[in-house]
Amino acid sequence: MAPRKLQIAAAGLGRMGHRHALNFLNRTPRAELVAAFTPDPKELEWAREHLEPHGVTLYNDYDKMIAQQGLDAVVIGTATSVHAEEAIKAMQNNLHVLCEKPLSTSIDVCRQVVEEAKKRPHLKVMCGFSRRFDDSYRDAYAKAKKGLIGRPTILRSQTCDKHDPSGFFVEYAAWSGGVFVDMSVHDIDLTLMFFGSDIKPKSISAHGCIAVQPGLARHKDVDNAVGIVEFWGGQIAYYYCSRMMAHGQEDVTEVIGTEGKVSINLNPQSSLVNYYHKGGITREVPPHYYGRFEMAFVREANEFTDACLDDTPLPMQLDNAVRAVEIGAWLQEALVTGKQIHFDENGKRLEKAHL
Repeated sequence: MAPRKLQIAAAGLGRMGHRHALNFLNRTPRAELVAAFTPDPKELEWAREHLEPHGVTLYNDYDKMIAQQGLDAVVIGTATSVHAEEAIKAMQNNLHVLCEKPLSTSIDVCRQVVEEAKKRPHLKVMCGFSRRFDDSYRDAYAKAKKGLIGRPTILRSQTCDKHDPSGFFVEYAAWSGGVFVDMSVHDIDLTLMFFGSDIKPKSISAHGCIAVQPGLARHKDVDNAVGIVEFWGGQIAYYYCSRMMAHGQEDVTEVIGTEGKVSINLNPQSSLVNYYHKGGITREVPPHYYGRFEMAFVREANEFTDACLDDTPLPMQLDNAVRAVEIGAWLQEALVTGKQIHFDENGKRLEKAHL
């Protein structure tokens, strides 16, 4: 008798959603992609070519998809604005959930997802922060956990996209929550990973500028930003996010401890090949985020599947997804207002919000 496979559906087949669908279809042996949803005619056309021939049932109605008989789980890769609603509906249909980050750009809505998950402890509900599934980040974390760098004290981390002159990121800024919520949320999650999920901010400040995409101004967003979070207990995180890299994707992290440091991708490259020529030495870098973290997404799919089938703990806490968005939103507020935000030792804010 063949072992049971997780019956999973994919919601959203855009830039990230179709990658999730293909990973569960082709690269997750213990899962079977049985359904997919998108309201977009072009994405449905793609699905008819790449998914339907493999027995995947296609839907343009999310509610009908999650009602499909025999379904166990859903992976959500739709627009951020509907992540929370779709995650909650899936849980109410007794389905496990893997949701792309962030759960929402609203902290209150993020908390609604967490509360819904707490009502159903038998379900596995995870927000996908892909860097936690990357081999290099896991190796660095293991070294820090062993005490090899002493007490992690300073974290410098960046998410830097290749410049896209098409105007996509200007349109995207209308609902993304801003660069800190959309981009630095990964770096903030890494901070919770290396410093501990119980850390409390003491002060938050941020600055930014618009260098290549002036249309961002109407959304109160920028294409380059720097944020600093000081934590009670004597730790500091420094974040840089950018949408103007000319050479490609450059996501880098350094964790500096009292006895050493670990760095991840400090010299970005897409392979171990350097090209030596009369003009110098050329090292290619990944052109986009997925080029750097493709295998992390594959591992994420497989570990989520294992947790669902074997009823084992998920590799990350859902509460951290709320905290990452919360800190990202405070950074975005500090960026827009130009004011530093302060907190007491219990994490309570010492001044009113300005947004």
